[in-house]
Amino acid sequence: MSLTAHIPSHRKPRRSASKLAVRAGVAGGVLSTLAMAGTASATPSAEPAHETTLEMPVLNMDLAAEVSSSVAKAAENTRAAAVDGELNALEESARTGAAAEAKKAKEDAQQKADAEQKAKEEADRKAESERANRSSARASLSAKSASAPSEGSSSQGSGTVSAPATGSAAAIVNFARAQVGKAYVTGGTGPSSFDCSGLVQAAYRQAGISLPRMSQAQSSAGTSVSLNALQPGDILYWGAKGSAYHVAVYVGGGKFVGAQNSSTGIVERSLSYDKPTGAVRVL
Repeated sequence: MSLTAHIPSHRKPRRSASKLAVRAGVAGGVLSTLAMAGTASATPSAEPAHETTLEMPVLNMDLAAEVSSSVAKAAENTRAAAVDGELNALEESARTGAAAEAKKAKEDAQQKADAEQKAKEEADRKAESERANRSSARASLSAKSASAPSEGSSSQGSGTVSAPATGSAAAIVNFARAQVGKAYVTGGTGPSSFDCSGLVQAAYRQAGISLPRMSQAQSSAGTSVSLNALQPGDILYWGAKGSAYHVAVYVGGGKFVGAQNSSTGIVERSLSYDKPTGAVRVL
């Protein structure tokens, strides 16, 4: 064993280098702080520290103009789109309205055509009925004429009287002939248009004679005369006496003047054109 083995060492233990460095840094920092404080207190007249400000960026004017232009363009596009939408709506409404009007016009035209066709058919039917009635009346008259002598045949002889009209008869005949060429209108009593009984009534009014308005009553006025013994001014009728459907004025010479229908108007015709059923004399 060594002689120095139990002699204690009086040297302090070594500190690590890292701890020494930390302590040295701390000490240096403290001393530096104290030095700065002292310097600051020793120079009170030092200039104050200036405040630092940040400069804000300035908006580029070209950029602002471009933004404004874009906004304006967007607004214009929106307005144009709205206008286009409104125009499209108006065009659609116009098309719809035009289609509805065209459909209604077509329906109205069809209804009018149907009504005209119906009226024509009714007129044709009525004319055919009148022709049939006249044919029946003629057949009946022929049968009566064959079975019995005509009234007044013994004194008047055969054929019609063709002597010129005089007095009241002349007034009636002249008026009737003056109306030839005027229109036939149902219910017409003159002066520009007549129906059959309206013409006869107006003609007799020239002689101061008042006749009933309707052909049925006119056919039973006065005294019945034979068609072979007619005189100017006699009233001719078609159909049964008292229910005749047509009348006219005998004007002499085997002719009559009558308001026939809407197609012919007032005409002067021979008795053979449409032979009457009978006649009455009011004068």
